[in-house]
Amino acid sequence: MSCESPGEIMVEFVVTQFKWIMLAGGLITLTMLQAAFTPRAAFRSLLGDEPEGPLALLVARNWGVLIALTGAILIWGAFDPEVRPLVLIVAGTSKLAFVGLVVSHAPFRRKAVVPIVVDSALVLLFAIYLIATL
Repeated sequence: MSCESPGEIMVEFVVTQFKWIMLAGGLITLTMLQAAFTPRAAFRSLLGDEPEGPLALLVARNWGVLIALTGAILIWGAFDPEVRPLVLIVAGTSKLAFVGLVVSHAPFRRKAVVPIVVDSALVLLFAIYLIATL
């Protein structure tokens, strides 16, 4: 009979299944590549608004590529445990910045509940893994 607490069981689950957590998070994040090709549609579905003007579209496309690269490094980290700490720090910081920025702007906060929840959950899982393994 185990004397582990529910918290210890959760941490053990996160650590043992982390490859799949990273892979799922990476694939979800990689979907933002859509913004590189269809920035208006991507922003409309993510934030409920569209970038306007040529410069805003250029920045939106670049943002989509950068977010997709974050997804790609998460997938890489899923299969290469040696790079995980760096990947998790970079991806977690990026996701935390996104959540903070969106939450600080009320019009977007109401429209971006799903990305806020998903990115916040991933940051929490990344932190649990890093704390448990470092």
